[in-house]
Amino acid sequence: MRQTAAVAAASLLAGLLAGCGPSDAQAVRPDVAGPATIRVPEQAPTIQAAVDAARSGDLVLVAPGVYHETVQIRTPDVVLRGTQRAGVVIDGEVRRANGVVVTAPGVAVENLTVRNNTLNGVLVTGLSDQSGGVARGSAGYQRLDPASHPPLQGFRVSYVTASNNGLYGIYAFDAQHGVIEHSYASGSADSGIYVGQCKPCDILVRDNVAERNAVGYEGTNASGSMYVVGNRFSGNRVGLTSNSDYQEAFVPQEDAVIVGNLVAGNGEPTSPAQADGAFGLGVGLAGSARNLVARNRITANPVVGLVIGSAEDLAPVDNRVQGNVITGAATAVAYTASSRAPGSGNCLRDNTVEPAAPELSGACLSGPGAPFTQPTAPPGVPFTQVPAPPAQPELPDAASAPAQPAHGLPGTPDLDAVPVPANDLLVDRAAVRP
Repeated sequence: MRQTAAVAAASLLAGLLAGCGPSDAQAVRPDVAGPATIRVPEQAPTIQAAVDAARSGDLVLVAPGVYHETVQIRTPDVVLRGTQRAGVVIDGEVRRANGVVVTAPGVAVENLTVRNNTLNGVLVTGLSDQSGGVARGSAGYQRLDPASHPPLQGFRVSYVTASNNGLYGIYAFDAQHGVIEHSYASGSADSGIYVGQCKPCDILVRDNVAERNAVGYEGTNASGSMYVVGNRFSGNRVGLTSNSDYQEAFVPQEDAVIVGNLVAGNGEPTSPAQADGAFGLGVGLAGSARNLVARNRITANPVVGLVIGSAEDLAPVDNRVQGNVITGAATAVAYTASSRAPGSGNCLRDNTVEPAAPELSGACLSGPGAPFTQPTAPPGVPFTQVPAPPAQPELPDAASAPAQPAHGLPGTPDLDAVPVPANDLLVDRAAVRP
């Protein structure tokens, strides 16, 4: 999705007002030979002071409190962890652009809440300048040059709650070899979880809940070993998209694996009004190639369950849609490839579609498709007014477990063991229950 000029201006102003460089406050790092635990506020008055004092392999352990700061992590292999997920809050006060910014490899962010930032809750990026991490896309800012800014290598975002952020909740950009897991995102004016501009990504997005966002999950030009598995994307305007943007690096988007997700009830008016005006859409593939969409439950999305279409001059090619359950939409599957970028080889196999659509059984969709008219979407709400998240599970042994930097990730998920999920997947941590 594309950043608006208003949000960009707000981000710039927030940076000028608040800054995001290293803190001048002093921290006391324990004098130990190996990795240390630096406690906030016991040994450091701010999270940033603790992070600045940390060495590779250290754990920054944060006690409950509301911290009004942006945290920049520039040291490799640091683990930032809250002792209580809901009790440790990094609050941008709708003044600062980002909550946590990771620009070093091997970093993990765990068991805390980030909220009220004008752009992103957590940003993981290989692109940085003097002010810290930078995220770039196609609307008014420079195209990523991966040769000049190679991707960050290794990250983990785990048991994080990202709420009421003006762009993305959890955002991995120009990064590889990572995991986003057991996290929750709501109130994002663009996407709750976003992975962009990586090839091969080697990233796993698993066991997350994204609701009351404009889009639950978005993967733009996110290609190669890009796994989206076992998540709940419900109660957004749009559930999940995997798409190409010709103005960004690594075009087209290809070779993502989307398996075992619940994509349900994505027609939620209590959500920010972005998503390029889309509403009531479950899964969208736009200008994408060679993706696998398998064994997902795509249900109760009021307008359309699955859309396969073009993105500008980029055609949908050789996508496989198999073994899904697609129910409860006015249109189960819409093929909308344009005459300018007609698709080919987009094959549907063994899907359960209700109401029944025999013409889609075993079909391979090619050429131009039929235009699809999006009904007028409801106005939505400002991202700051989306209701607070429900209670979320804690990282086990958060106060005592040793630090585990983000190495050797993500591994290869056992996709054959992932079934079509039930309607109650991860319902214990969801507010929207279609």
